[in-house]
Amino acid sequence: MFNRSRRNLACWFTLSMGSILVVFAGILYYQEAIEQLEVIDLLLYKKARVIAGNVQYKMHQGQMRVFLRNVPLLGSNPPPPDSEIIYARWYDAKGKLKQFFGVPPQEHLSKMFEFQTIKTTNYLSFSSSPVIWLRQITLPVQYKGHLIGYLQMAMPMTRAQESLSKFLLLLVLTVLMALGVTSLTGWFLGGLAMQPIRYSYEQLQRFTANASHELRAPLAAILSNAQVGLLANIDDADSKHLRLEKIAEVAKSMNTLIGNLLFLARQVGRLAPESLHETDLNDLLRELIGSQTTRIAAQHLDFKSDLPEQPIVLKVDSELLYQAVLNLLSNACKYTPAGGLVNLRLFTEYHRVVIQVEDNGIGIPAADLPHIFERFYRVDKQRTRAAGGFGLGLAIAQQIIEAHGGHLSVKSELRQGSLFQIELPLN
Repeated sequence: MFNRSRRNLACWFTLSMGSILVVFAGILYYQEAIEQLEVIDLLLYKKARVIAGNVQYKMHQGQMRVFLRNVPLLGSNPPPPDSEIIYARWYDAKGKLKQFFGVPPQEHLSKMFEFQTIKTTNYLSFSSSPVIWLRQITLPVQYKGHLIGYLQMAMPMTRAQESLSKFLLLLVLTVLMALGVTSLTGWFLGGLAMQPIRYSYEQLQRFTANASHELRAPLAAILSNAQVGLLANIDDADSKHLRLEKIAEVAKSMNTLIGNLLFLARQVGRLAPESLHETDLNDLLRELIGSQTTRIAAQHLDFKSDLPEQPIVLKVDSELLYQAVLNLLSNACKYTPAGGLVNLRLFTEYHRVVIQVEDNGIGIPAADLPHIFERFYRVDKQRTRAAGGFGLGLAIAQQIIEAHGGHLSVKSELRQGSLFQIELPLN
């Protein structure tokens, strides 16, 4: 599935970039063709002006007479070998042919276009193509504001076509190479884009499998206790009472699990501003230290707290932050052997408030550190199950801290202890 999605992303990326490249190459080719045409037109116009400049005029009995004897191509002089002129024609003011050089033309001008591209049969020895393209100019020649005739000339576009063919080949090769690089880049970027999706999918698979397992175990316990209770004697009240207590205990555990799952599903993203209130973190943590839950969890430990004397006030959701720190403390107490040390600290550093929960307990292996904030993740599954809990405490704590715009991190060494640190931005 992921390879198919990656392949589709790469194909769409290549297709979109390829379309842009083709359009861009087409624009470049069009501009090059226009420039080549302008070069031919300028050269043809200059040659036509030179030839028209050699035309001689003479007024005779009120009429303008034109002499073409000394005109290049049209006169008695042979054409220069490098002129590239295919034909030259002279028409009078009425458009009637008077003299020409090269291919025999029509007797009358049919069109008065100044520049014209013409496709004609090949009669050039240096070209192997059956047809050639010519660029023709029809230049009106005037004398003192009076039209005295038209000079029509044409030259081949062979050089421009060859130049455009080479340029087109260069564009095609460049586009193909660019498409190859684009496809490889699209495949690479598609892989990068799919990594978070793959990671989320794997997390979802682990979460689903773990949640199913955690829900199946208490349901099996409830079912087995209920069935045993139904099979017991009617007069055996003590056995029934024990079974009902077991069912209630397991149901309470399931209720806690479902509540935690609902919390993780609902508390996504930053908290709404109206849910935040100014809270003295000193008072909040002192309340947590004095709670019965903390006293029971730390009764076998050396529990210390290091809180500043001055108040530290932040805008937080006090209930959620209380729950996050309580989860960290419970986790530290649970995995610290009897007689061990658990320390709770609160201080400010730069533009942030730091809450630390440190213990000298069993520690966390380096291989497990990247995963401990994942839902249902357990470092030692057998030991954790015996100690109780579902592996959601750290995930809930992290989600609460991130909802406040903070960061929860951990440093730990196996058999040396762990340090969990909450960082919250100062308001």
